[in-house]
Amino acid sequence: MTNKNPPQPAESGAVATGADRLPPLDFTTFVLSLSTTALVSLGLVPDSDGSRPPANLPLARQTIDLIDLLRDKTRGNLTGEEERLLDQVLTDLRLKFVQAVPTASKRS
Repeated sequence: MTNKNPPQPAESGAVATGADRLPPLDFTTFVLSLSTTALVSLGLVPDSDGSRPPANLPLARQTIDLIDLLRDKTRGNLTGEEERLLDQVLTDLRLKFVQAVPTASKRS
């Protein structure tokens, strides 16, 4: 028998996935998701077994550039808190990228 009424997202904006709930989709969540992607590409997020995957610096650079593009394209349309978040995320990721470059070079 087919369910004609699939489950709908919760009214709060969070999406139920079993016992877990995903955060609501908003600008902050989007920026933090991109930031996490960059950190993974930098090899700074351990796998489930605790080991660190190798860095993919071109992908990390592209993700950082994407966040910078997002900041440029949304300038004047963000709250002060959103602007500060973008600035802080970019500063942090750029520093981590610069620190990762010599590390990646030594591994080669």
